[in-house]
Amino acid sequence: MTSSSLLAPATAGAVARAVRVALPGDVPAARAGLLVRDDARPFALVGRWAGARAICGSEPLRVLDAAEDPLAALDVQPPVDGAVPEGFVGGGWFGALGYGLGRELEPTLGPPPPVTAAERLPDAPLAFHDHVLLCDADGRWWFEALWTDARADVLTARREELAARLARGVGDGPRPFATGRWRATPSPEGHARAVAACRERIAEGDLFQANLALRLRATLDGDAVDLFTTGVEALAPDRAAWLSGPWGAVASLSPELFLTRRGDVVTTAPIKGTRPRPADPEAAEAQRAALAASPKDRAENVMIVDLMRNDLGRVCEPGTVRVDALAEARPHAGVWHLVSEVSGRLRAGVGDAALLRATFPPGSVTGAPKVAAMDAISALESAARQTFCGAIGFASPTAGLELSVAIRTFETTGAAAWLDVGGGIVADSDPAAEAAEALAKAAPLLAAIGAAAPDAAIAVAPPPGAGSRPLAAVPAPLRLAAQPVPRPDPDAGVFETILVADGAPVALDGHLARLRSAARDLYDVALPPATEALVRHTALEQGGPCRLRVLLDADGQVGLQVAPLPDAAPVRLRATTVPGGLGDRKWRDRRLIDALEEALDGEHPLMADLDGTVLETTRANVFAWIDDALVTPPLDGRVLPGVTRGRVIALADRLGLRVHERPLALAELRAAHGVLLTGALRGPQPVEALDGVPLAAPDDRLRTLAGRFTRL
Repeated sequence: MTSSSLLAPATAGAVARAVRVALPGDVPAARAGLLVRDDARPFALVGRWAGARAICGSEPLRVLDAAEDPLAALDVQPPVDGAVPEGFVGGGWFGALGYGLGRELEPTLGPPPPVTAAERLPDAPLAFHDHVLLCDADGRWWFEALWTDARADVLTARREELAARLARGVGDGPRPFATGRWRATPSPEGHARAVAACRERIAEGDLFQANLALRLRATLDGDAVDLFTTGVEALAPDRAAWLSGPWGAVASLSPELFLTRRGDVVTTAPIKGTRPRPADPEAAEAQRAALAASPKDRAENVMIVDLMRNDLGRVCEPGTVRVDALAEARPHAGVWHLVSEVSGRLRAGVGDAALLRATFPPGSVTGAPKVAAMDAISALESAARQTFCGAIGFASPTAGLELSVAIRTFETTGAAAWLDVGGGIVADSDPAAEAAEALAKAAPLLAAIGAAAPDAAIAVAPPPGAGSRPLAAVPAPLRLAAQPVPRPDPDAGVFETILVADGAPVALDGHLARLRSAARDLYDVALPPATEALVRHTALEQGGPCRLRVLLDADGQVGLQVAPLPDAAPVRLRATTVPGGLGDRKWRDRRLIDALEEALDGEHPLMADLDGTVLETTRANVFAWIDDALVTPPLDGRVLPGVTRGRVIALADRLGLRVHERPLALAELRAAHGVLLTGALRGPQPVEALDGVPLAAPDDRLRTLAGRFTRL
């Protein structure tokens, strides 16, 4: 470990002393977060962290910048001189490592589903704290600090302030809060469909196991620290953690240890296998015995033990990696878990950064082989993991490294709250049972915070070959290759397709607005001021009609491509499931789009989400005439906010037609009185057939709308 100006100019190179002062107070450990709730960058770790009941802190010395390497930062620690009390933590880096960091460690992995602005959290909210409050195993409170002369006045003032808070207490505990109705995305049927698709990949030999999750969403009226404290008091999880910052908050009720490092000894304790633990002792014992005897659950657990042995073997001394416990049924909050323990002794010179590069993200929430499982997760989940399935905890110069697996974790930004739940999928997993189990895992968490669980009813469409399929059947995600064709890589840039007619670019303002938004939001650059003039000049030279593409690189460079208009042809769609869609941009990386179009052999791919919600085609937005209204999917981050889409909606409004932007099901589309696609080059185009079945001819009002648009 090294000291560096990464910490703070005033303390760079300074040698710290371990200072511990007892503080009077009887605040319960579960309420530790309430002591620091109103400070800057507060956190609380509650349960079995570092042998203590709780560790909390705030007002950090240093906040990690988003451009810095979070793993390398963990090795940047001040030297500590003198004696260190038993069980002392004192300070260090506290925060989270989001699951998405795994893509930085394994560059071959495809991008995840697109992240909406309402659910965007930082990859690594980490801060260095040189003092903490600690509640020890006997319930006594201590002020602990990595004391330096340069910070003596600040640390003295903080000790006095925190002592006063402990003396005052936290009143009646958590403040009132409430969450709205929790809804599953995808639906249970949709998650079962993803499980079935994962089983197909396992049967084809692509992987052995993958951990698949669905997302529950709601609104939060109140503060995440109150939700966290309420959940901890109800469930008493081993590895509870709360973090808060300008970006939002994380409230984790995890039972699972990812890694501890004390000196050169590292330990991991993966969990795989779950059963409920009823209050009745006889019923609880029956569930424990069933879990311990389950071949499926034991196989899942043993696979992950092998994976973690391999991960630790990359950085441990040969012959030191050992399995200390294998698939033991242990009690946790409301459930039994199969828990294993694997340990090893690190090679000389291996720091926390190298350890995490070898092991992150945790194997118990990815699968085996890890890279293949992460590829399957990227292809089959409909929401990008943020903190979920990453790690939360600390790296300290005195207490070593300790990280939880970020499961059973509520995440919030603004009023939005979400909770991801899932489980390991193996060859004999039952899709409906896995979907039910995911919701069952959420039930005690939601009950602990006073919220109702979502509807768990599941009705899965019959598989191919099981007889005639219902009209509303939703296709399973296509297996295009042994390694999933990756989603579009945002780093490859974006583009706009513009129709040139009579020497002028059509709807240029809308296309430029979308490019400016992409430049700003994706790449933090400005669209070159000359772009508009360049486009207009090129259009005037070409005359048209033709297609003009404006290409934007991640570094802000702009290029143009001109091509003839494609030939007009009847539009026939084939529904295909793309979990989570492709997002709200026109990506230059079109590998997945090209693969889908090639696989469907001339039919246009109509992308739907796992629960049968229509998204868009690979080249156009979708409208349907239903119940005397024009219906189109909402702009919820999963579909492109098409320029022509917006113009069609505006024209429909002028014509007095009702327009509904709402979720649109495949079954509704098949029964609609006309379906239109809207794109920049062709305007509104009628769809002739879907999945080989002719669709109804467009309603007269649809034909009027299309005709008027063409004349305009």
